[in-house]
Amino acid sequence: MHRSIFIFSALILILTFSSCRVDFDYAQSNGSLAFSKDTVFLDTIFSQIGSSTYTLKVYNRGTTDISIPSIGLKNGDNSKYRLNVDGEAGQQFKDIPLFAKDSLYIFVETTFDIGNLGSKEFLYTDAIQFDKENHLQEVQLVTLVKDAIFYFPKRLVNGQRETIVLDISETGEEIKVEGFELKADQLLFTKDKPHVIYGYASVPYGKTLKIEEGARVHFHKDSGVLIKENASLHVIGKLSQDKELLENEVIFEGNRLEPSYSDIPGQWGSIWISKGSVNNKIEYLTIKNATVGIFVQGDNTIGGTTLTIKNSQIYNSENINLWAKTAIIRSENVVLGGAGNISLYCNQGGDYSFIHATIANYWKHGFRTGVALQIDNSTNNDGSSFDLAKADFKNCIIYGSNPNELNLSMDPNKAFFFNFENCLLKFTKNTEDSLYNFNDVSRYENTLLNLDPIFVSPTKNNFLIKENSSVIGAGNLDAANLVPLDILGSDRTKNPALGAYEVIFIE
Repeated sequence: MHRSIFIFSALILILTFSSCRVDFDYAQSNGSLAFSKDTVFLDTIFSQIGSSTYTLKVYNRGTTDISIPSIGLKNGDNSKYRLNVDGEAGQQFKDIPLFAKDSLYIFVETTFDIGNLGSKEFLYTDAIQFDKENHLQEVQLVTLVKDAIFYFPKRLVNGQRETIVLDISETGEEIKVEGFELKADQLLFTKDKPHVIYGYASVPYGKTLKIEEGARVHFHKDSGVLIKENASLHVIGKLSQDKELLENEVIFEGNRLEPSYSDIPGQWGSIWISKGSVNNKIEYLTIKNATVGIFVQGDNTIGGTTLTIKNSQIYNSENINLWAKTAIIRSENVVLGGAGNISLYCNQGGDYSFIHATIANYWKHGFRTGVALQIDNSTNNDGSSFDLAKADFKNCIIYGSNPNELNLSMDPNKAFFFNFENCLLKFTKNTEDSLYNFNDVSRYENTLLNLDPIFVSPTKNNFLIKENSSVIGAGNLDAANLVPLDILGSDRTKNPALGAYEVIFIE
């Protein structure tokens, strides 16, 4: 028994001493470190908003364990960069061991206040230094910082952020979210600086939020714009000459500017047009990576137009791109691309006109049950239902990656009037439902079924058509003359294609 205890104790001592290293076990670093990159680009950030975390890997490719005497930021304690070296946060580190043929991770972040520099953009740089003097090695750090105008709810005396009522539930309860009401001097967004919104920015009763050409509006997580009753939104973008910069168009997206966030859905909330809001006008607007791109609540009356939207794109919404509920919408040259559920949802009746729309759901972020286009005059929980006074689609494409991209749901006790004229539809399901009788010319006129439109890159929401596309020349000329220019400004009055694009992509 005593002998067993002695052996066990000896093993513990051996393990303990073998796992402990002392300084003289390491040779001093001699400037021969290797790095995963010579410059860490932290991409673009907004002033006062922290960056993502970026990684630098440091290698000891030699056969000897070494100790790095110092790792630190060149600008020292004045640096706006933050480091984490092998799990320890700070800006300066001493005697960092690194085994032979091993590596360590350094994580880098920054937050920079452009403050009173008098510039809209500032290239902020520093360097991570390893050792010093003859053995000094450096990895450069580079960040582009943009100045912006910030909008956010106030913090109340109880520490909570102020809230606004977003909607009333069917049970009569207020749905509140963090938000605030825009002041009179905040109702014009120009292109001078980006606009960054935290929470929901509410447009007051009777007021109009005007967003001028070239403006960029960015939203934090769960943020958006609420257009109240009798208030309006006017987005006044214009056609751009540079198809990459889109210098004249208005863009709504999240507030993370890093390339890794460029295609992440659900980064922000929605543009929410409340019941009783009319005369909303949108032209040359791109909305991307929202939860619901635009939610439009009508008031079940055939009055003024709720929303006029032209030459605009909405895509990569986590749920629905354009959700219209008992609304009145007039649309020309609109592209509604991939969405996690439905691209266009005409819900609970309403009055809709879409001319030269590309409604194409090629969602690539997982499984979806929704379709490109869904139309219903469904019944509320309280038993009320609604008339679909009109749902007209002329020279449109309704397509996608699922077998069926059209869903019609009718309450027979209410009006349900719809019409597709010179449209390409994807619907492969065998059904005897009369709603899908594509030989019924009162509902379907000159319909193309299940012909590949041959888009350039639909999973990337590029819906330019190629030269062998079935939609070329398939449009109705009278409808094309109502919208004589396509979304890129090209004439379509001679041989109109279906959808928002007349331009043919030639490889």
